[in-house]
Parts: sequence; C-alpha cells; structure tokens
Amino acid sequence: MTTQPASAPAETRTGAYLEVHDLRVTFGTDDGVVRAVDGLSFTLERGRTLGIVGESGSGKSAASLAMMGLQRGRRTKVGGEIWLNGENLVTASDEHVRSLRGREMAMIFQDPLSAMHPYFRIGAQIIEAYRVHHDVSKKAAKKRAIELLDRVGIPDPHRRVDNYPHEFSGGMRQRAMIAMALSCDPSLLIADEPTTALDVTVQAQILDLLRDLQKEFGSAIIIITHDLGVVAEISDEVLVMYAGNAVEHGPVQEIFSAPQHPYTWGLLSSITRLDRARADRLRAVPGNPPSLIAPPPGCPFHPRCQYADLAGIAARNERPTLELVAPGHRVACHLPAETRVRLFREEVAPKL
Repeated sequence: MTTQPASAPAETRTGAYLEVHDLRVTFGTDDGVVRAVDGLSFTLERGRTLGIVGESGSGKSAASLAMMGLQRGRRTKVGGEIWLNGENLVTASDEHVRSLRGREMAMIFQDPLSAMHPYFRIGAQIIEAYRVHHDVSKKAAKKRAIELLDRVGIPDPHRRVDNYPHEFSGGMRQRAMIAMALSCDPSLLIADEPTTALDVTVQAQILDLLRDLQKEFGSAIIIITHDLGVVAEISDEVLVMYAGNAVEHGPVQEIFSAPQHPYTWGLLSSITRLDRARADRLRAVPGNPPSLIAPPPGCPFHPRCQYADLAGIAARNERPTLELVAPGHRVACHLPAETRVRLFREEVAPKL
C-alpha cells in the first residue's frame, strides 16, 4: 500500500516552502538509542539561505539527511514533520520521496569524491540524474550536462564531461557535484560542508556560485558548516545546533552582533578575526559534546557552560525551549534575558 503525502492543517502551517516541526531522528545501536536530532523546528522561504552550525555530532547532517529522505532504515526512526511545499515527507512513501529527490530537493555532499561513483564518467552521472526526471534522449541529456558544467565554471566542458571524478581537482569535483544537484532545478538545495578541504580562493568561488545560482533559480538553500565565516558570507539566517536541537536561531546580523546563548559565544570566540588585533589566543569551548545516548538532564549545554550557576537549579533539571528575544531571534537558555545581554556586553564582546 502506497502512503500518499498529507496536507498540513492550515492553522499549523506558516506557508514557508520548507517547514520542519519537532523533527526527531534516532538510531538503534548495541549501546542504546542515539538521539541524533531531538525536537528540531524551523522554517525556510524560497530565495533565502539558512546556515546551520555546530560541533561535530550536534545533529546537523542527520537532520539534512532526514529532509532528503535518506535516513530510513530498520534501526532508524524519523518522527515529527518535514513539510516541503505542502507535503509531509515523514509520512510519504519511499517511492514518492525518491520522485521528489533531484526534482524538488537536492543535496551537495561533503566529499564529492566519495559521493560520485568512481567507475562512471562525470557526464554519465549528471545525465542519469537528469533522465530520472525527464523523458529525453541521452544526446539531449548530455547537452544539458555540458551546459551545467559550463554554468558552474568547469573549463572546456565539452571535453571534461567525459572525465572520471579522479581526473578533477577538489574544487572542480565540488562544482560537478553542484551541477548534478542543479540538473533538475530543485527548489531546495542542501549543501553539507560544501567548502571543506578547499583552499580559500576556491571556497570564495563556490560561495559566489551558490549565490549566483540562487538568484537565477530562486532556490531555498541550507548551508551546513563548521565555518562561521562561510555562514557570515552567504546566509540570511543562522541556526545554532547543540546535542540534536536548536539553541539559537535568528538573522545573521543579529547572531553575529548580539548573540545570546553561551554556546554561540563559544563558537564565535573560536574563530579568527581579521578586522582587529587579538591580545590572547583563540579560546575553545571547554569540555566535550554530550553523549546522545545518555544526554545530561536539564540544559544539554550546562556541563560546559561557565554561567550555568547563574541560571539556578533549572539548568540541571529543565530543558529550555526556544523563546523569542527579538524579531526573528530565538534562544533556548535559562539565563534571564537581561543577564545574557549584560554578560555579552561586559565579558564576551570585548574578547571577540
């Protein structure tokens, strides 16, 4: 029996192109259940870019794979709601989600060398992705592949279309991966660490390319990265994840100029600044990320937070929820808002 996508009740929907409500992704292991994503919610309009940041293990990639319908398995459970253009992908059939993948949504993976098949030519892989959703001849699909490679800046695309992935440099493989993702003009593009392991010049070129393509196609883009510089360069909004959930979410200017979560302060303290001299070394966030099998009670960040005592017993007993602190800016923290503002202004900002 095929499960058809349902329509969301009007009173629970915002009308955004992508709406994620209470997303939960768990993995069964021999040691216990891993709560990779634990109640994530956000929305994204077409034509806008959301940057998702956080340490390794915070749930960024697990959430993105769930959105793509790639987290389905015998020991994997996905709960909550993922509404894409009015369709709930969580309750949709595997067949229907596959039909949307490539046409409505696409993903640029972190390592294009492993994401692409090493035994098939670059052009053949783009051709296959295009023909899955278009009833065209191989000749027409190859013409489309050449056009896409040219569009993403691959030199001599008529010749390079017949190269294998190992014959491309890292930056060119990433461009080819972008060409494949854009072959069917998807409305949602998820880029998982798209500039990792690339030199800064190529990073800038890739970000410029994504920005130009978004203007051309009007896509909604999610950038998953550790690099806050990338987020500042391309994103409209920032979502900070920790232990499988969002701890802060807001406009990029607000997050960088007036962040209110201690974890966000730690992330900002660990990046270099070129616009001012630093008097001391970069500071890492103390401690280690929590176990997602047995997360700490209360606020997941409290064992690493130097301000946890100011929040009282709630920090160790109650999980904070995202609360609106400014237009479009939400924070999940037990510290009173006035305390967060004062701490940032007096203790954190002078050291950034």
